Amino acid sequence: MAVEKAIGSSSLVDVVDRILDKGIVIDAWVRVSLVGIELLAIEARVVVASVETYLKYAEAIGLTTTAAAPA
Repeated sequence: MAVEKAIGSSSLVDVVDRILDKGIVIDAWVRVSLVGIELLAIEARVVVASVETYLKYAEAIGLTTTAAAPA
């Protein structure tokens, strides 16, 4: 079976550029309990973005302080 490239498809470089420009956040929360007793709790947040995009996001939600901001 041959693989054909569609005319409107993006290259890997375009996809990586878009992800770094816009950013992507994966937020997961898992809790395992047995008979009402919590056995395991995992919370993970993965952010893939350029430094500039992440700093804009962090400033917008209040993760940065004014002392840490560049002059």
